[in-house]
Amino acid sequence: MTALVERALKSYSALEVTTVESASPQQLIIMLYDGALKSVFAAKAAIARGDVAARGAALSKAISIIDEGLRAALNLQTGGEIAQNLMALYDYISTRLLHANVKADVQSVDEAARLLGELKQAWEVLEQRERPPAVVPMEPPERRPSVSLGKA
Repeated sequence: MTALVERALKSYSALEVTTVESASPQQLIIMLYDGALKSVFAAKAAIARGDVAARGAALSKAISIIDEGLRAALNLQTGGEIAQNLMALYDYISTRLLHANVKADVQSVDEAARLLGELKQAWEVLEQRERPPAVVPMEPPERRPSVSLGKA
């Protein structure tokens, strides 16, 4: 198991998901995005209710998933510019979520959700492209009498 998979597995295991052990590295990252998005949406609902404690807990969980899962899964040595850009984007999203927690700012929550959703979609496309094609068993050809198109 690669270090990337181990870090993502460890981080996502805290979310008590049973399918983690059989997931591909791309699926693990998608699960992390799902967890972060779920927490962001829970925070938005808490803001609407005026529930400060629930808002703080949900945003803290989202930030934790970003920091301990998504950011920790980046390999800055081999990931090059893409990994650097993702690191900066994760920093930005975490900052927006911190701002949302302090100010109960729904617009910051929405921006973070939009960015996380777009990143998740990109990973889903990547995962689809790397998935092996499904093997469809071929049935034997039907037995038909041969027909001659030539002159008799």
